[in-house]
Amino acid sequence: MPLAPLYAQHLAALREHADRALAPGGYDHLLIAAGTPPGKFLDDQDYPFVANPHFRHWLPLTDAPGSWVVHTPGAKPKLVFLQPRDYWHVVPAAPEGYWVEHFDIAIVRSAAEALAQLPGGRRAVIAPACPPIEGIEAVNPQAVVDALHWQRSIKSPYELALMREANRRGARAHRAAELAFRAGESEFGIHLAYLAAAGQIDEELPYASIVALNEHGAVLHYTHFDRTPPAESRSFLIDAGASCAGYASDITRTYAAAGHAEFQALIDSVDAAQRGFAGKVRAGQSYAALHLHAHHVLAGVLREHGLIRLSAESAVEAGVTSAFLPHGLGHPIGLQVHDVAGFQQSERGGTIPKPQGHPYLRMTRTLEPGMVVTIEPGLYFIDMLLDELRGRPVAADIDWARVERLRPYGGIRIEDNVVCTGAEPENLTRGAFAALD
Repeated sequence: MPLAPLYAQHLAALREHADRALAPGGYDHLLIAAGTPPGKFLDDQDYPFVANPHFRHWLPLTDAPGSWVVHTPGAKPKLVFLQPRDYWHVVPAAPEGYWVEHFDIAIVRSAAEALAQLPGGRRAVIAPACPPIEGIEAVNPQAVVDALHWQRSIKSPYELALMREANRRGARAHRAAELAFRAGESEFGIHLAYLAAAGQIDEELPYASIVALNEHGAVLHYTHFDRTPPAESRSFLIDAGASCAGYASDITRTYAAAGHAEFQALIDSVDAAQRGFAGKVRAGQSYAALHLHAHHVLAGVLREHGLIRLSAESAVEAGVTSAFLPHGLGHPIGLQVHDVAGFQQSERGGTIPKPQGHPYLRMTRTLEPGMVVTIEPGLYFIDMLLDELRGRPVAADIDWARVERLRPYGGIRIEDNVVCTGAEPENLTRGAFAALD
C-alpha cells in the first residue's frame, strides 16, 4: 500500500493524541525540537546528528538539525525548517514528498529565525536540551511526555510499513555478512560487507553493530572489529540493524563454521526456542512472564545438550540460567532501538517493576495489538559469570568439560522483531529473510 494514505491516518492520530496530552496541563501548543548535533570537547567538530525521536514521530525527516514541529490544537501542523546559509556542509534539501501537504512549512536561515517562528502562549516543549526560548513554561513536562510515550508504544500501519522496510534492509545485509564470514573475512571485513549490502554508513544505522567471531560472541556489546581474521573461524554472532525514515530494525543471528556440529546443534535448539517465544507475542501476554518462560525453556536446552543435570525448575530457581542468559528476552522497538514506555503502567505514567533477579529486562508491559518487540534469547559462555557459578554448590550439577568445549564459540543470540496483532503475531524479521529466498 502507498505510504501517503497511511501517513495521513498516522498524522491524524498523532494530532488527536497530542490534543489529549496537552489538555490536562492547559497548554496551547506542543513544540518539538529536532535538536542539534552535540559538539566534540575542545574541537570545532560535531558528533553525528540524531533527530529527536518525537520529531521523527511526526514526519520522516532524519536530517533537519535546528528545525521544529509546532502543533496547535485545531490548526494545521507547522514545520519550521532550518536551511542555513552554509558552504562548509551540505545544507538539508527543501522538504518534499508524500507528507509535505499536511504541514505549513516555513523555511528559515538561522536558529534565531526559527525561534521567531514559534508561537506564544502556554507551550510544552519536547527537546533534548532547553533552547533559548523566552518565556517557556515547560520543557519535557513529565505528564505530556508520559502521554506521548504511551501512544508511541502502539505502532500505526504507517510505522509498521517503515519497520518492514528496515527489516528488509537489515536481512539483506545479514545475508551478505554471513557470506563474508563463510569466506573467511575478518570482523572488520564482515562489517564492511554488511554496510555495503544495507546501503547505509555507520552513522545511519540505528545502533553500533556487533560483529563477533569465536569467543568474542561472549561479549554482549562487542564493538571492537578485529582487522585480522582469526587463525580459525569457529563461530559468528552478528547483532546489527538498519534504518528507514528514522525507524529501526534490530536483528541478531549466530552461525557455526562448517564441521562444528556440536555448536550448530546448540544453535538449532536456541533457534527453535526463539521461534516458540516469538509465537507467544500475543495480546494479553505479559512480557515479563514470557521472559521467565524463556528461562525455563532454555534450561531445558542446557539439559538436553548435557550442560546441566538439574531440572529446568531447579536451574531457574538457583540462578543457573541467568549465568548463561544474563540479559532480558528483548525490548520495545520503533523510533528507538530500545523504545520508550517498556515499563510504563498507564498513559499517566507509573512503573511496572521487573521480576526479582532479572535486573536487565527492558520490558514488563502486557502486550497489546500494535506493539513491536524484539525476541532475543541467548546462551553464552562468559568467563566472569561461569567463574562465579563454579564457586557455588550448584556447580556439581554442571558438566564443566562440555562447557569448556563450547567456551571458545563465545555464545548464541537469535533476535527477531515481532508485531503483536489481534491474532497471529507478525514476525517482521523472518518475513524479510523469507522474501530473500
